[in-house]
Amino acid sequence: MFAVIKTGGKQYRVAANDVITIATLEGEAGSSVSFGEVLLFADGEAVQVGAPLLTGIGVTGEIVAHGRGKKVIAFKKRRRQNSRRKRGHRQDHTVVRIMEISAGGKSSKAEPRKARAPQAEAAPAAAE
Repeated sequence: MFAVIKTGGKQYRVAANDVITIATLEGEAGSSVSFGEVLLFADGEAVQVGAPLLTGIGVTGEIVAHGRGKKVIAFKKRRRQNSRRKRGHRQDHTVVRIMEISAGGKSSKAEPRKARAPQAEAAPAAAE
């Protein structure tokens, strides 16, 4: 089961438990967010395409973190005129984990993350 959602002027193909990086959203890490603009929904062989949007289908996610992208340098130089300009830019982004895709009565939920069990320490070998 997957869906195509639209957020921040871009489209993303998402399924349950996917982690995507999108344009900045409001909210703290750990809070829930819902995406209302669903363009396509596929469940096995059945595919629903919106014209332009689908109704009755919801995608919810959890904000994992906020961050900034890699620095992009814009450098302009005009030769023989002693003219240069250097500008940098870092785009803000939000990392979101898709928790659930619900369509009518059906729902595809992500399995809860399993906490790591503490590793048992190896018993010291008996010295003979």
